[in-house]
Amino acid sequence: MMSRRTLFVVAASSVVTILVIALLVNIFERRQEAQDPFFRVVKLTENIDDPAVWARNFPLQYDTYQRTVDQERTRYGGSEALRHAPTEADPRSSVSRNKLAGDPRLKIMWAGYAFAVDFREERGHAYMLTDQRFTRRVQEFSQPGTCLNCHASTYVTYRELGNGDIFAGFEKLNRMPYQEATKLVSHPVACIDCHHPETMQLRITRPAFIEGIKALKASEGVKDYDVNSATAQEMRTYVCAQCHVEYYFKGDEKRLVFPWTKGLKVEDALAYYNEQNFRDWVHAETKAPVLKAQHPEFEIFSQGVHARSGVACADCHMPYQRHGGLKISDHHVRSPLLNINRACQTCHHFSEEELKARAEDIQVRFGEARDRAMDALVELIFDIRDAMKDGRAEEDLNLARSYQRSAQFYIDYVEAENSMGFHASAETLRILVEALDHARRGQLAVRGIKARPLIRAEDAPDPKT
Repeated sequence: MMSRRTLFVVAASSVVTILVIALLVNIFERRQEAQDPFFRVVKLTENIDDPAVWARNFPLQYDTYQRTVDQERTRYGGSEALRHAPTEADPRSSVSRNKLAGDPRLKIMWAGYAFAVDFREERGHAYMLTDQRFTRRVQEFSQPGTCLNCHASTYVTYRELGNGDIFAGFEKLNRMPYQEATKLVSHPVACIDCHHPETMQLRITRPAFIEGIKALKASEGVKDYDVNSATAQEMRTYVCAQCHVEYYFKGDEKRLVFPWTKGLKVEDALAYYNEQNFRDWVHAETKAPVLKAQHPEFEIFSQGVHARSGVACADCHMPYQRHGGLKISDHHVRSPLLNINRACQTCHHFSEEELKARAEDIQVRFGEARDRAMDALVELIFDIRDAMKDGRAEEDLNLARSYQRSAQFYIDYVEAENSMGFHASAETLRILVEALDHARRGQLAVRGIKARPLIRAEDAPDPKT
């Protein structure tokens, strides 16, 4: 008869064996899940732009994609709509809050341009097409189909218009009136705009980015750059940079162009526009040929510590999440401050409160600098307007207008960028200091005083002599 000790050892061994087998089975199941990350319910092709169809193969990703309808806010931004429902008489009430009411200086900066009429809080990706269709900038002003390149799922439309050639379709869409072009699209940016339908690999589908990144690489000495040679980590930024960039509509054909032939800094963009003799409009108060910056998240982010450390846009705005044995990107694209645990704490081992406080401190300092620069710009605009009434010499006025053009573009560049200074805090503060200096020099020019050239440290006189 077996002793109690022997029975105990046998029982314990049996339990351990069962646990080990269960563990091995679990590991095997998770490995199988990882090897086969989705079940092919439908065959996806280059002609399917409806994300609901893709959802049949990718329900987890689609579930998070649908959550971009949220109305969450951070301290300095968010996705908050108006508090009353849309009506047939006023469909625009469905879009987000008008930011012009919160800062009247914006109307002064954009006087004579459509943005001075309607400029609203940015909402989630789910609203990008709806909000564009209902903005007064589209409903009351003539706009080209170019606007849709970043507000709709256009890849299938490119192919249809170009008989399979996305560049030919891109050119046709740009030239169309907006109200005609918008009838050709049905969805905001969707799965097919970033993923290959068979392999699910990230890809670039926007001709403007393909041309822009090639021009940028050429400025860095890389000829004939092929974006398809980018690494997987680079692509996790590049797919976002197809739209989150500074751009303009070139020529009568209204071709979407990214001004990157000289580099990604704000002065590179301004130098490009000056070389092209381009202006978005003539300022209503000062008659200065001015520019409207768009949303240069990629350009500003590229100057920051996260980009230099190899971090991609998706790492923070679409961080990985686990579902069983699967690791997927969270397609609920949003501010990392609304998802600190997975967006920030993967790398930064501090409390959520500490990380949020650090980010908001950067944004507070940026906001203070932005306000000072904006005040200086408004004062310059008023000075030029008054000097025109007083009959000031045209030479002085034109010099002041050139300073308004640069100061205004610099301020607008970081104003339009959606991180409130966080993506590259040192760079955005540098830009605002430059803008403040240009506004000051413009005010001196109005008075017939030419500011002294900047004295750099290396040019300063030796105090010993």
